[in-house]
Amino acid sequence: MTVNNLKLGVHVVGAHDLMPKDGLGSSSAFVELQFDGQKFRTTIKEKDLNPVWDESFYFNISDPSLLPHLVLDVYVHNHNRATNSKSFLGKVSLNGTSFVPHCDAVVLHYPLEKRGIFSRIRGELGLKVYITDDPAIKSSSSISAAENNVSVNHAQTPKPEVRHTFRHLPNTNHSHSHSQSHTHPRHDHHHGSSAKVTHEATYQQVEEMKMKAEAPLPKIVRMHSASAAQPVDFALKETSPYLGGGRVVGGRIVHADKTASTYDLVERMQFLYVRVVKARDLPNMDLTGSVDPFVEDRLQTSVLEVKVKDKDLIKDDFVGIVRFDLHEVPTRVPPDSPLAPQWYRLEDKKSEKVKGELMLAVWLGTQADEAYSEAWHSDTAGIDIQSSAASALLRSKVYHAPRLWYVRVNVIEAQDLIPTEKNRFPEVFCKAHIGHQIMKTKSVQARTLNSLWNEDLVFVAAEPFDDHLIITVEDRVAPGKDEIIGRVIIPLTQIDRRADDRLIPSRWFHLEKPVAVDIDQLKKEKFASRLHIRVCLDGGYHVLDESTHYSSDLRPTAKQLWKPTIGVLELGILNAEGLHPMKTRDGRGTSDTYCVAKYGHKWVRTRTLVDSLSPKYNEQYTWEVFDPATVLTVGVFDNCQIGGKESNAGNKDVKIGKVRLRISTLETGRIYTHSYPLLVLQPNGVKKMGELHLAIRFSCTSFANMMYQYSRPLLPKMHYVRPFPVMQQDMLRFQAMNIVAMRLGRAEPPLRKEVVEYMSDVDAHLWSMRRSKANFFRLMSVFSGLFAVGKWSGDICMWRNPITTVLVHILFLMLVCFPELILPTVFLYMFLIGVWNYRYRPRYPPHMNIKISQADTSLPDELDEEFDTFPTSKSSELVRMRYDRLRSVAGRIQTVVGDIATQGERFQALLSWRDPRATAIFVTFCLVSAIVLYVTPFQVIAALTGFYAMRHPRFRYRLPSVPINFFRRLPARTDSML
Repeated sequence: MTVNNLKLGVHVVGAHDLMPKDGLGSSSAFVELQFDGQKFRTTIKEKDLNPVWDESFYFNISDPSLLPHLVLDVYVHNHNRATNSKSFLGKVSLNGTSFVPHCDAVVLHYPLEKRGIFSRIRGELGLKVYITDDPAIKSSSSISAAENNVSVNHAQTPKPEVRHTFRHLPNTNHSHSHSQSHTHPRHDHHHGSSAKVTHEATYQQVEEMKMKAEAPLPKIVRMHSASAAQPVDFALKETSPYLGGGRVVGGRIVHADKTASTYDLVERMQFLYVRVVKARDLPNMDLTGSVDPFVEDRLQTSVLEVKVKDKDLIKDDFVGIVRFDLHEVPTRVPPDSPLAPQWYRLEDKKSEKVKGELMLAVWLGTQADEAYSEAWHSDTAGIDIQSSAASALLRSKVYHAPRLWYVRVNVIEAQDLIPTEKNRFPEVFCKAHIGHQIMKTKSVQARTLNSLWNEDLVFVAAEPFDDHLIITVEDRVAPGKDEIIGRVIIPLTQIDRRADDRLIPSRWFHLEKPVAVDIDQLKKEKFASRLHIRVCLDGGYHVLDESTHYSSDLRPTAKQLWKPTIGVLELGILNAEGLHPMKTRDGRGTSDTYCVAKYGHKWVRTRTLVDSLSPKYNEQYTWEVFDPATVLTVGVFDNCQIGGKESNAGNKDVKIGKVRLRISTLETGRIYTHSYPLLVLQPNGVKKMGELHLAIRFSCTSFANMMYQYSRPLLPKMHYVRPFPVMQQDMLRFQAMNIVAMRLGRAEPPLRKEVVEYMSDVDAHLWSMRRSKANFFRLMSVFSGLFAVGKWSGDICMWRNPITTVLVHILFLMLVCFPELILPTVFLYMFLIGVWNYRYRPRYPPHMNIKISQADTSLPDELDEEFDTFPTSKSSELVRMRYDRLRSVAGRIQTVVGDIATQGERFQALLSWRDPRATAIFVTFCLVSAIVLYVTPFQVIAALTGFYAMRHPRFRYRLPSVPINFFRRLPARTDSML
């Protein structure tokens, strides 16, 4: 959009069921809009509780960078003609983060909000809010709705390709340094283009050597879970690394570095950057009078040599050289502007000037430099990369998953069908498909040429919409033989969008009858048959594309329903240690590893570190957080797309392990630096593949919004108003995962399907004897408290401890005499337990636990069954069918048992401080409840509780209550499940 002409458009549609204010059962309503210091108002609709305005307004946006922090306030007032005054009927407030372009805007009906606690408000207001940059639109007080149909063009300025190179200087924050012999650079054989070269350097600054001498070795603290202890080698370890912002001790930065940049969660790495742009006036080197130049560089002691050579079949000819003293190379720290390249005169080997000039720039920097992600790295110089496209497989990239929509197709009826055989009534059904998704309605055999279905078919589609919705009406002429009567092709771009449950108008479509076999070259002829359907894009849902236990995003598809952010999540991927070799190169085991992190729509991939079992990534990424009940996933993979014949697993990237981090378990502002064991379950048992060092920080931007989220439903409103059946939801999730994997696989470099599936836990729903046992023991652990209370009661009755029994008798007599003390005592007791447990609260995020997962006790036959294909390939057809059916049923039982265990574990999480904010809320509630119940007669509390439980349906809402929403957001031990 054009920034200097950006406007906010608001189309006021109408309101309904307003509160009467004139004493005669009616109101004269008008709407007042306020945004960015501007105010507009609509006309007054006299004596109408369901007014319709259909008026549009446009506000000037003075500073687009402040748009996310601006608020649109819409007030509905009643006009009193006698006193020329106004009275409040309700308001709607919309945050700037929910504003969308005109092409995505739909009419939404917002419930009117109260101005105060004692206000009596009812009704809804229909608005359409969007952003436009149409120069023909001018800010005015009222514009007709017809003038509101303007298009929004997204202008994009092409960004020129910039190629950089750099050399990695040794990291001085460690107690040792690495020296590397000269390696051959990669060459670019095109005159005038940017050559890319990287090498390991031996230069080291004196200041950093002093820092290294002062910095102590990282401290490792081994931490064990009290509830499920596992071997030390599989446990989480807390470290104290020296990062870019300073040394991290106990989650806080000490000895802070005043020159630290925004990359303060990773170790600062020194690089020598060489940006080669172009050359001119080069001498002719061949007999034909031409030259095929390329550039290479090398580092010797404290001198950088940039050589220009001529490519030859036998031996490359020397053209010229440019030398740099590293002590004179400037240092650049962002946000400093990039260093401008300069022309340098070429010299010969004797340092005498020769013909030709080379344009380049040389500077010292860190991984915070903008050129870092696009440059060639020195550790890839020994890999056979034949093209820049292949070298892209090694670079760090950021991916954005596509925006997913649910496509709801309501097939109503068909009229005047013409069967293929004239002497019979057709047995008709409809088949709809989008891409590879195909769904059918039931078959209908009527005594007429009309058919009625009225069935809903739901698909998943991704923006931009490449596929069309194709609906065919088919006749089942014989078992296994269907003939097409006609079809309808509807582009998804022409389908109406909605963000709530409003009714979309249905439409009649003429069926096109194909006469050719090839669907791409069909000849069509119009005839009288028609199909009645209702189709829309449902934006009020969150399209589930990952495992529900580890969801990283819970926002609806429609952006205008998004709430403001509650915080920022920062992740520093430091390094990995002790990795198992995944391939063989030059007769030795090695790995070419990279990390992938996924949260919300943003996927990130670090650069691939070649030929290293202890890679140092030191890359930092940031995400916006909208909900604390979400999970960040970090995976480590071996890149099998390089190395030619030595790659394994059928050229599939091999999984090494992954880490999950639930946002709600992180304290605000604390830096978590831990070494996470990479655990992978294999057919021969669980195996530790190495350790991954991470630095994580969750910063809260709005404490009030974050606390408010604990009272909100976990999923958008449409999931409760019009929920999907479980079977349909699982099918849609599978389709969504496939679409995300396909779209990310089309990026450059592609994020491969096996990577997306592993990160999304695509097989989490399949049957596993190990998971079933783990869920059963989780359930037993939850009820162990009740069993302990029963045993304790039995011991009291049996007088095993006389002193305890006498005290219990006295307490029981007191509660019988004073029943009003029962509830205060219970809540006060839970409050005291919560305060007591605060000392033992978890100090680190939960991680995968082999004890809880039953990974160390599974039998070989059980693991063989878990790693069996689905459907099974170990038996005959009859046994296969029965076996798969058993696995399907057992998988559902497994899910139910796991869900029950999850609910019990959430009860335990109320006082365990696993989610510090939730426990703080509950402990405060217990204290307040204890006080209120103490000063309030028990009879009053009982009466209010009974009346509330038996309240009229008019006072009930379809959305879950605040206690239920709070409870569903509590963490469970699913985060520790393999």
